[in-house]
Amino acid sequence: MRDPSALQVESFLEMMSAERGAATNTLQSYERDLEDARSFLNERSVRLTEATPDDLRAYLGHLARQGFAASSQARRLSALRQFFKFLYGEGLRGDDPTGILDAPKKGRSLPKTLSVEDVSRLIARAEAEAAEPGGNLLLKRRMHLLVELLYATGMRVSELVSLPASVLAQTGRFLVVKGKGNKERMVPLSRAAVAALETYGEALAAEIGDDPAAGAFLFPAQSKEGYLPRQVFARDLKALAARAGIRAATLSPHVLRHAFASHLLQNGADLRAVQELLGHQDISTTQIYTHVLEERLHELVQTHHPLAKQAKKPD
Repeated sequence: MRDPSALQVESFLEMMSAERGAATNTLQSYERDLEDARSFLNERSVRLTEATPDDLRAYLGHLARQGFAASSQARRLSALRQFFKFLYGEGLRGDDPTGILDAPKKGRSLPKTLSVEDVSRLIARAEAEAAEPGGNLLLKRRMHLLVELLYATGMRVSELVSLPASVLAQTGRFLVVKGKGNKERMVPLSRAAVAALETYGEALAAEIGDDPAAGAFLFPAQSKEGYLPRQVFARDLKALAARAGIRAATLSPHVLRHAFASHLLQNGADLRAVQELLGHQDISTTQIYTHVLEERLHELVQTHHPLAKQAKKPD
């Protein structure tokens, strides 16, 4: 005799197609996911339509043990939620067993970053090219300044490329950055960044003169926004990385921002201070870097704790 659950799955799919206009791929995905759950529960002598929250937790646990990613588990659970919502709406069940289930937590991947050595090589290459005679001096100095500013401040690439030209008139080693929600924050500049800003300003003045239309942004360009598109900067950064002997595939403006944060924490910076510099509204966003703090604390204990020192002594 055919499992009645299979008939209910068919009815559910028909409803999704007729009433909600679900695409063929969506219907096929639902069918695969529900059939997998039904097969698992059948082995436990449980019909899908009669599954309890504990039955469904067992199924999700089975998926986890099979090595399914949290995103894949969440997709299966989403299919089950839709199915049981359908059964409840049709009066075929008096409850929804998925209502109290938590979605599998997706692990937050650690950001890619660069070593201090690689960043030093990248900046040194940009600086050397900016000092070379010939070629387009403005473009070479622009690239040098972009890299110096990004690593010195950890700005978002959108904040960096849209900096106003008024930055050139500033004095001192601090920069006011307008971030998300037009919220302003102050970031310190390195001496190298200040020097790169001065030499770039000279080249920019020689290029645009007194043209007011060209003077709105620090990095003017013939684009819809009027400033350097971030995609162009990302492309040029990869090219610079290749010339510096760094694998271009590992590098992007975002990676340099992560390097800025990671290197600060490795050298003793407070997580709250890094949050402020990055312009993160919530500390939880900055906590992706806690692995850096954990590594540093472990190293501190191993290096400075008396018991750790004793353990290292030879017999």
